[in-house]
Amino acid sequence: MLLILHPDTARDSEAYRETMNFLDQLSNVEVRVHDVLGSQQTLTEVYLIGDTKALDAGEIEALPAVERVIRISDDFRVLGRHSDAERQTGFDYNGIHFDQDNLNVFAGLCAVDNPTHVEEMLRALKDNGQQCTRMGAYKPRTNPYSFQGHGADCLPWVFELAGRYDIRVVAMEVTHENHVWEIEQALEQTGHPTGVMLQVGTRNTQNFELLKALGRQSTFPVLLKRGFGITLNESLNAAEYLATEGNTNVIFCLRGMKTEAGNPHRNLVDFAHIPVVKRLTRMPVCIDPSHSVGVRDRAPDGMSDIVHATAQGVIAGANMILADFHPNPEKALVDGPQALLPRDLPRFLKDVELCHETYRKRRALYADNG
Repeated sequence: MLLILHPDTARDSEAYRETMNFLDQLSNVEVRVHDVLGSQQTLTEVYLIGDTKALDAGEIEALPAVERVIRISDDFRVLGRHSDAERQTGFDYNGIHFDQDNLNVFAGLCAVDNPTHVEEMLRALKDNGQQCTRMGAYKPRTNPYSFQGHGADCLPWVFELAGRYDIRVVAMEVTHENHVWEIEQALEQTGHPTGVMLQVGTRNTQNFELLKALGRQSTFPVLLKRGFGITLNESLNAAEYLATEGNTNVIFCLRGMKTEAGNPHRNLVDFAHIPVVKRLTRMPVCIDPSHSVGVRDRAPDGMSDIVHATAQGVIAGANMILADFHPNPEKALVDGPQALLPRDLPRFLKDVELCHETYRKRRALYADNG
């Protein structure tokens, strides 16, 4: 059972104390409290976990701090929608808003290589009005001899350059909870010139101890990539590990499934699941067309497969795009064949804008639910 308290209910208020005293007396029920920070107000959600079927929803709703009561299923208890259209579906971080209705583009280097390439990319983003990017410092690789990323050594100058070009959020994969500490230290050292969205890669989707560690911190939002060899429900439950530890600022990323059926693409594109994730959960949904397709080869119409996959995801309602770009893909240390060039950025963004407008028009056609 989920209880939504009245907005901005203070923990030291009489209504909150009276409500919690009542809940604490319930038998065989665990009480968990989560604060949801919005741009205008703070909402407190209280989860009653255990033997709740016999509880009288009317009696619970009559408690002084409770606004409404929602019966929830076993799946996705924190991040699920549970047939409640009023539940908050987004969050704000470092001046950027994320929800299930808007769209943010994170174009950048899959792996940070040198300051020249990073600055050239950030300059292109600035010139095109963008405030988000992807920059990989830690790179888990299948081959132990492949480049593993510059790690903490590159963080200070990456963050300083991001601040110089007014990049507000850098999506950056982490593979160990110590990486979070290293990112915090580098941001502190450089005066917090930018913000970071922690990314959990597909190989770590079921690294439950890492998920719990990232969930215990509330400084950074988390981008969770779908596991490339597990079901959608299993990946969505991985997101619940983050939320049950307290961090509900989670974005779910579709990045393709590893299967021979996807050939000649790197993975089988799974962007048809965008509306499914939005229906089942409150998470904004990201797509990663670069890692799904894996090559920037062009079709006879002059557009690359990556551009086509991006369009499919945006028209289906994606809320965020991770896209690989590199000033010199032939010299990229990771995934050069799939990286687009900075000169491609203006028309890529225009294409995304056209597709997003098409999505909004499509949504309007069905707005009356007829």
